[in-house]
Amino acid sequence: MKLTKTLFFLLISLSINSLFSQTDSNSEGPFNQLIIRGVMLINGDGSPPRGPVDIVVEDNKITKVQVVGYPGVKINENRRPKLKSGGKELDAEGMYLLPGFVDMHGHIGGSSQGASPEYVFKLWMAHGITTVRQPSGINAKELKKLSAANKIVAPRIFDYVGFGSGAKNGINTPEEAREWVRSNAKNGADGIKFFGAEPEIMAAALEENKKLGLGSACHHAQLSVARWNVLHSARAGLTSMEHWYGLPEALFDDRTVQNYPLDYNYQNEQHRFEEAGKLWAQAAKPYSEHWNNVMNELLDLDFTLDPTFNIYEASRDLHRARRAEWHEDYTLPSLWKFYEPSKISHGSYWHDWGTEQEVNWRKNYQLWMTFINEYKNRGGRVTAGSDSGFIYQLYGFAYIRELELLREAGFHPLEVIRSATLNGAEALGWDDKIGSVQVGKLADFVIVDANPLQNLKVLYGTGAIKLTKDNEVVRVGGVKYTIKDGIVYDAKKLLAEVKAMVDVEKAKNNWKLKQPGIKN
Repeated sequence: MKLTKTLFFLLISLSINSLFSQTDSNSEGPFNQLIIRGVMLINGDGSPPRGPVDIVVEDNKITKVQVVGYPGVKINENRRPKLKSGGKELDAEGMYLLPGFVDMHGHIGGSSQGASPEYVFKLWMAHGITTVRQPSGINAKELKKLSAANKIVAPRIFDYVGFGSGAKNGINTPEEAREWVRSNAKNGADGIKFFGAEPEIMAAALEENKKLGLGSACHHAQLSVARWNVLHSARAGLTSMEHWYGLPEALFDDRTVQNYPLDYNYQNEQHRFEEAGKLWAQAAKPYSEHWNNVMNELLDLDFTLDPTFNIYEASRDLHRARRAEWHEDYTLPSLWKFYEPSKISHGSYWHDWGTEQEVNWRKNYQLWMTFINEYKNRGGRVTAGSDSGFIYQLYGFAYIRELELLREAGFHPLEVIRSATLNGAEALGWDDKIGSVQVGKLADFVIVDANPLQNLKVLYGTGAIKLTKDNEVVRVGGVKYTIKDGIVYDAKKLLAEVKAMVDVEKAKNNWKLKQPGIKN
């Protein structure tokens, strides 16, 4: 039976407390004291790794980061912090600890994808994601409260509500925009996700939102970008941009609109994504005067870029995205159906996708990555976001792929980790609480038993493939522990629970994986 959108979310809200709880067997804590012993620390602020160290947490606050030894030298037990009565020790010798990851673009499932919050949250937490900004999507008000109280297995949620949500007749005047923004703040939202609007409406909404001190993000949709690009938004008070739409348009120096074919239709997903793959080539050349001027103005405005490289990767290599190994065990049948070629599913643009489209997108990425890397080099804030649930990108796994793509763009692995942690915390205004491992901050950590700086793939739930000295193929890594608010989660158990959910759905529908267009 196919659920309507209303029924889908009604069932979620009715069962939200019984679906998944913090007291599952995959978690321990919180404790009055937690000591993580002998770990290698990657701090998140760009400083190099060091260890072994013992990290002491008391009542969800880091109280000590104690150097306890040197490489190759037995740890002096006399130097170690003492365990209090009722405390918990976690032996992490030989492992690496990072701050909890911040996904700056995480949608909490959806009716079209058939992805419940429980499914999404466990995939995120299994990959060390302890904080998520939802830039529009399902109503997260109750989920946000339950997560904050650690009554469910879920990352911390920052809810950026879609501009105009709930407005029966839309928003048609600047005053209506201001009124909606005030109401959004009163309802407890953390910010607004824009898609674009008439210039006077965008200006009014951003001005009001800025007065209230809330965050803002924008996917500058092509329907509005000809008169309102990233520069207009940043000048008006937008705090961050999503993807890259609106940025090439700000970089135009010999045109004012994208070179649309004359038979273009925005509601045709093939048109929309194929032509987007030619957009960066229409912008000013890297390091030209106009290119530099746009970058420098965004830097002066302390503007945040959240590129979400991963969500468009199928555009440049469809086979890779569609056949990623984690799909077999962790992708729901409903998601497979949503991804297939379709004229109605957003991001399912495989009407006639081939070599020419992929080559254009590869060139698109080169120019896009050049801008993002240079923005970082000049001191700009770049964050990590995934936008999973579309275009063959699976929750959690896609976030780790985003880290690999930041590396491809030119980021040092330590810069990648900073984008995934401290930069996200700064963009959310929470860098005094999370984002790096420092005394006084909350106990949000990722622990993995391999060095992620040498190979970011060890952060995937499926780990990384390695050949031993004995010529045996093994898997290494996969996040071992995710710690959020001092509660220790077994990341591998969380992933196993997701697989069990997927197995149930496959059995229920007698579902077998078939590639699109193949009948048998």
